[in-house]
Amino acid sequence: MSKVPAELKYTDTHEWVRLEDDGSVAVGITDHAQEALGDIVFLELPEMGRKLAARENCAVVESVKAASDVYSPIAGEVIAVNQALVDAPEGLNADAYAAWLFKLLPSDKGMESLMDAAAYQSTTAEE
Repeated sequence: MSKVPAELKYTDTHEWVRLEDDGSVAVGITDHAQEALGDIVFLELPEMGRKLAARENCAVVESVKAASDVYSPIAGEVIAVNQALVDAPEGLNADAYAAWLFKLLPSDKGMESLMDAAAYQSTTAEE
């Protein structure tokens, strides 16, 4: 069974979102997503300064089995990318919730449209 930390928010496209102390949000893929992908071998992350719309395709995670798009959970500007993860993408398999992909400075308050852990677990249970 995939882990689903209660303190995070989630999307129906299997991204997790964590509000940081500075008001930015960290974005990653869920344990469910990384388990479905298998061994992750490559990441393509958005460029610093890129302005993203909510649900915009902005990154790619590739495994030995498939490539999967990553979507921005909310609108905002990319203020950080996890270069260490680009250099060692297998870190996503080790702990999907410790391995954030990018951070956004939100341009709106889109967090309330995201699912809590219980709602996300109910969507993954149906798959």
